[in-house]
Amino acid sequence: MRDQESFGPVEDELDDVTTGEMELSERQSLRRVPGLSTELTDVTEVEYRQLRLERVVLVGVWTEGTVTDAENSLTELAALAETAGSQVLDGLIQRRTRPDPATYIGRGKVDDLGAVVLSTGADTVICDGELSPSQLRNLEQRTKVKVVDRTALILDIFAQHAKSKEGKAQVELAQLEYLLPRLRGWGETLSRQTGGSGRGGGAGGGVGVRGPGETKLETDRRRIRHRISRLRREIKSMRTVRVTKRARRNRNSVPAVAIAGYTNAGKSSLLNALTGAGVLVENALFATLDPTTRKATASDGRLYTLSDTVGFVRHLPHQIVEAFRSTLEEVAEADLVVHVVDGTHPDPEEQVRAVHEVLAEVGADRLPELLVVNKTDTADEDTLLRLKRLWPDAIFVSAHTGRGVDGLRQAIEERLPQPAVEVRAVLPYDRGDLVARVHRTGEVLSTSHLPEGTLLHVRVSEELAAELAPFDVERQGQAAGSRR
Repeated sequence: MRDQESFGPVEDELDDVTTGEMELSERQSLRRVPGLSTELTDVTEVEYRQLRLERVVLVGVWTEGTVTDAENSLTELAALAETAGSQVLDGLIQRRTRPDPATYIGRGKVDDLGAVVLSTGADTVICDGELSPSQLRNLEQRTKVKVVDRTALILDIFAQHAKSKEGKAQVELAQLEYLLPRLRGWGETLSRQTGGSGRGGGAGGGVGVRGPGETKLETDRRRIRHRISRLRREIKSMRTVRVTKRARRNRNSVPAVAIAGYTNAGKSSLLNALTGAGVLVENALFATLDPTTRKATASDGRLYTLSDTVGFVRHLPHQIVEAFRSTLEEVAEADLVVHVVDGTHPDPEEQVRAVHEVLAEVGADRLPELLVVNKTDTADEDTLLRLKRLWPDAIFVSAHTGRGVDGLRQAIEERLPQPAVEVRAVLPYDRGDLVARVHRTGEVLSTSHLPEGTLLHVRVSEELAAELAPFDVERQGQAAGSRR
């Protein structure tokens, strides 16, 4: 076991390396990230927490960027672990050019990690990256505890928070697609779960140990593939319903605004502040997964929709993006994306970059975007000044206090698509239904009341303009001139 000093506190950022190689001392050491432990100090609660929470040690590999970037990533992993119901005991990072293909952190460092696991009494190790089946197996065999990677952790949180039928199906599909290539990779853990008997004595297989265990493994694979196919069909049918609703909104020329952003940036709070939607708000990552669409009315009377979407996170698993593609298409089909950023986050620029990556995957990166910095009531003033210089066109709000929400509403209305056709029409007083449609979906420039009906100067869609054609003042004047 290495000297405990290898787990010393994180030093200041390294000087620039001019030789193209990392310093040997950095490559050979694990760094403890301070301030991650969530272990309770109240003795009266410790026994209760130990019964229901996993006790975890976090470990990450720092391959690029600054030490602050590496610590922020592990801090986010700690927040994910707490959201999943775990108790974080310690956090470690190691400087490497790339993760070790066999053990993620390198064979020598696994012994150091095992010592930390033993000294803290942890029962789980969570790695800040997606591990291969061999990496999972090797780490479990060497540390003697369960090993989970970042992808599995996020999938577990999604499974806990999904409420709707569609959301549950999407999460299950993502979990099964993640699990399928890793059935053999779980090694001894799977052998205990499958309960194979006979010569094999487990699901691992291999020379001299093949038998019912191997058969059970293949049976599990077939069942998972069958379930994946079924879930894809179900999600496809649910997508049809979503497309139908969206087509109905398009026919009615109702503009759509999608609220997107990093998880826990305050998207649901902002939707509630703008529309009174009553969506669940919780200070936790991925608190709401199921999209919510609410109707809103602009100051000129036009209707538009506001849709809350699933939150994003750095290195969002591709299984999640694929499974939630039908939901994320709500963003791609929107007329405007309201991109919410957490003003209290230590690295908001990284949040914006991670969100843009996912938006690009679903084809929403070319849509008009309105950047909104939320939580200004608790953000540091220096940080807000820096962000205002960085994003001069952004809107700064606090969904909690309501400050800036009116300005945000006005900015959204200014960016809504304008109806294409300008019409002057006199609508008879018995066509109140048509007047209501004009107010609901068009832009009313002026209105006045004449003996023969309501004179409206409006901008409307081409479809509605065709319905207003018989009452068009200019066309009526042209027709009267031709008769003369």
